[in-house]
Amino acid sequence: MRIQDVFTSSKLLALIVIILSGIYYICAGHTENFQDSFEGQYSAGSIALAFYSGLFAFGGWNYLNFVTEELQDPYKNLPRAIWIAMPMVTVIYVMANLAYFAVVSKMEMITKPAVAAIFGDRLFGAWSWVIPVFVALSTFGGVNGVLFTSARLFATGAQEGHMPGFFTLFHIDKQTPIPSLIFTCFFSLLMLTNSNVFDLINYFSQTLWLSVGASVVGMLWLRKTKPDMQRPIRVHLAIPYLFLIAIACLVIIPAITNPMDTAIGLAILLSGIPVYYVCVKWKTKPNCYDAFSGCILRFFQKLCSCIYVDSPEKLSDS
Repeated sequence: MRIQDVFTSSKLLALIVIILSGIYYICAGHTENFQDSFEGQYSAGSIALAFYSGLFAFGGWNYLNFVTEELQDPYKNLPRAIWIAMPMVTVIYVMANLAYFAVVSKMEMITKPAVAAIFGDRLFGAWSWVIPVFVALSTFGGVNGVLFTSARLFATGAQEGHMPGFFTLFHIDKQTPIPSLIFTCFFSLLMLTNSNVFDLINYFSQTLWLSVGASVVGMLWLRKTKPDMQRPIRVHLAIPYLFLIAIACLVIIPAITNPMDTAIGLAILLSGIPVYYVCVKWKTKPNCYDAFSGCILRFFQKLCSCIYVDSPEKLSDS
């Protein structure tokens, strides 16, 4: 994870430079962009879709939940990471956005593809080239974090019997789920066939928040039906209920105002039903299926120098 530390440090350094430059620009008396900043036409659907893009930018908090089995003392370190990272990220991102709004006009933000580049050209002059470099490092760090967590999500699902068995293969030396990474990269490249990033965010957000809402409902159901169950992390019931109301608004309002994106996102979500049926519900599989699965597993074992790991404990002991 050293490379991730480098990317994260570069991102924080760039954001701090942007924030300090924006504060200096505001203190110099340039506050014209904040006049009538909320002027315009709004609707419930446009606000909900705007939340999709905003929550996508802040959505890194969710990925830590996918790798709790690899955390040291997760009962202590997971809440600590949440309480440290969430306020810090919120403050830094909000301050960076204020800096952008101070320097870049609302019309430029709407019409120009690279807001950070405009910010750099306007304030840094000949040194504006450092902004695209830091943006690239930030992007690499984000991609690296998503690949690290998403691939392990597939591997954990396979270890629980919810996905094909070859996803449980880990590299002998690096302990990396290579087949899961290949699968993630393939579908990431497939998504690039759509050139509109906001469409992708809408598809992803519909699926994500519907799944998160189902998880919250399941948690509330367990709290009601099994109140005495041991829970290392326990929160007041008001928090999940408020969270569930917010999720309902994020899912229902765009479904009414933008049904096409909702239908595509729902289709992506429902594409997991055949996998669930084959891997979980179908108990008595024929010999030809087992033989085919074994061939696929052995192929990836030889291709990627991997070993079969059917539980996280075996991986940590290897």
